[in-house]
Amino acid sequence: MAVSVVLAAGALVPIGYVVQAAFAMGGEQLAALLFRPKVGDLLVNTVLLVGIGVPATAVLGVGGAWLVERTDLPLRRLFAVALAAPLAIPAFVASYGWASAIPSISGLWGGVLVAVLAYFPLVYLPVLAALRGLDPALEESARALGLGSWAVFARVVLPQLRLAVLGGALVVALHLLAEYGAFAFLRFDTFTTVIVVAYQATFAGPNAAALGIALAVLCLVVLTAESVARGRRRYARVGSGASHPARRLPLGRMTPVALLAVIALTAAAIAVPLASVVRWLALSDLGALGPVIGATIQTLGLSLGGAAVALAIALPFAWMSVRHPGRLSRVLEGAASIASSLPAIIVALALVTVTLAVAPGLYQTAFTVMAAYALIFLPRALVPLRAGLAQVPESLEEAARALGVRPAAARLRVTLPLLLPSLAAGGALVALGAANELTATLLLAPTGTRTVATSFWSAASSLDYPAAAPYAVMLVLLSAPAVALMFAHATGRKLR
Repeated sequence: MAVSVVLAAGALVPIGYVVQAAFAMGGEQLAALLFRPKVGDLLVNTVLLVGIGVPATAVLGVGGAWLVERTDLPLRRLFAVALAAPLAIPAFVASYGWASAIPSISGLWGGVLVAVLAYFPLVYLPVLAALRGLDPALEESARALGLGSWAVFARVVLPQLRLAVLGGALVVALHLLAEYGAFAFLRFDTFTTVIVVAYQATFAGPNAAALGIALAVLCLVVLTAESVARGRRRYARVGSGASHPARRLPLGRMTPVALLAVIALTAAAIAVPLASVVRWLALSDLGALGPVIGATIQTLGLSLGGAAVALAIALPFAWMSVRHPGRLSRVLEGAASIASSLPAIIVALALVTVTLAVAPGLYQTAFTVMAAYALIFLPRALVPLRAGLAQVPESLEEAARALGVRPAAARLRVTLPLLLPSLAAGGALVALGAANELTATLLLAPTGTRTVATSFWSAASSLDYPAAAPYAVMLVLLSAPAVALMFAHATGRKLR
């Protein structure tokens, strides 16, 4: 209990930073920094980006999942995997691919295009999982009452997908607010891109802090809007439902249209960025891969360290949530997860402020980088651990204690081995997310540290595209296992 309270307090450091920065500046200075034409332009850009990008990802995600799961689309097994594959290409790598293929791409519409193509799988995967869990008897009953296929989808299926769509849309919105590299490539100003520039110019001065406050408020608005939209409606069903698979809708004359749409989507999201990467890779010096290998080693060290820290923080919260459920455990778990809802730039600025004020020796050290990774990606560790622990019967520990084994030893000898798959899954998701993290790494990494992401960014932002290409390939290779894990988790089994 005490450990969880201390860890929850540590996880609230980014929120404390935002509150402290607001009070430190005072109302007059904060208002002067916030109520400027530049901030108004950033707000308009952000609202348009989220307002256009999130619905577009929802449409593509729901449409793609419905086509591969509920229709007789040709090659649907192949497309089911292909529609998840864009997650293996980090958004800033996709932006690099598009910017090198079409140098004129820029601004709001360029940002929306790249972001939607990079992030629509975040809606597609949860919707695909939800479609597989729906009771087909509901759709059969609707058809028996005379509803057509489109009416069944609109009035029966789509409402049951509400939670999955809203959850995916929330993740997309938070990614859009936090994204730096993709929009910097396209010369599209957002709060995050301007905060990074302000930080580099004034070293965490008041301008960066004020913009950070505005960005944190926007995140809270998005979280509140999702919570209100989700409401309290229940979607659970009583009983096991129909045991047979859902009926597949024959596309008929729409088959060529649907097939062309899916091919165009996957080509735009995968083929265009990868074609640019391969083109520049052919022009790069493949005989000088030493820096790429060195950056990969440093990336693995920091990301695996961040994963270990995240697991160490997540385990007490998962234990409290499963073994001692209640209001306190929910509050502590929520406090532990709130930092992950804020953009990485806010977490990084908070750690800069805290380390300089409390422990200057920790500033720009590997410890600070790993702490940032743990805060940003904590839910990736917490969710698998909580699910895995819930599947371990407490009676096994009780049996071990009845045989004279001490409680701590019983947990190590009985519970921990059964929890290893969940530990591995959570650690892999955190490590692979950390390997692609750019913003916090740029601000916090020790001098001389070169991760794959920062090395790619250094070369690509200097328009040295051939030098950036090997790092882009390595980022895709590092991301692929995480995407495979997410797809396996979403589908649960092979496509029928």
